[in-house]
Parts: sequence; C-alpha cells; structure tokens
Amino acid sequence: MAHVIQFSEASFIALHGMVIVAKAKEQTNVLKIAGQLNSSKHHVAKVMQRLVKDGFLSSQRGPTGGFELKKKPINISLLDIYESIEGRIEIGDCPLDNPVCPFEKCIFSNVTRKMTEDFVKYMKNETLDKFL
Repeated sequence: MAHVIQFSEASFIALHGMVIVAKAKEQTNVLKIAGQLNSSKHHVAKVMQRLVKDGFLSSQRGPTGGFELKKKPINISLLDIYESIEGRIEIGDCPLDNPVCPFEKCIFSNVTRKMTEDFVKYMKNETLDKFL
C-alpha cells in the first residue's frame, strides 16, 4: 500500500518514545520503550540517545536508570522531535528539489508545497502534553 506521507522508523520511535517517557511516573528504560513499540532495543537506544544529545531527555545508566524529560511536555512540539531525527524540513515547490521544472506547468500544481506547509503547521502546533 502506498502512502503519501511516510515516517522513518527512527522518527516513529522518537515521537512515540517521547510520549511513553512523558506519560511515565518514573524513568523509562529502552526495554520498556522497545517493548511497547515492538522495535529493536538497539534502534530505540540509538534514537533516544539522539534526543538526549538534542536536550529533550536526560538519561541515567544502570539497572534503575532510564530516560526522563528535560523540558515540560507543553514546551516540546512534535516538530521539534521530528526535526531532531530527520533534520530541518525544507519547504519547496518540487518534491524532487529540481530548480527548473521540465514542464511549463507543474503536474503537481504545488500540492506538495501545501502538504508540507500543512504538515509543518500541524507538527508545530501539537505538543507532547496533548498526548498525555
């Protein structure tokens, strides 16, 4: 089945993992997150460490360790998390970033620009607190 918008597994893990950590009453470890997301613990660890590096989470090693939020959920947008993993979203007219269209009129009628703008707007306005 084809999808117009697709998420990488890493961004899926980051977005859902942050909700899991935000909902937790105590530190949440990689095994709990990986279990809930049905993902590899190694991939979850790599993604969560990226979120630590970017200042969204703090982590503590050891048997009682895990992750916890460094910021309040209301101050973390889904866009912040997504761009932490995927990089900054560029809004352009061409889905292939061609500087010159080979046609006189774009066959997509700039629908990709509108979809990207709508996606960014949605992700920017949705914060973690809305999913708790």
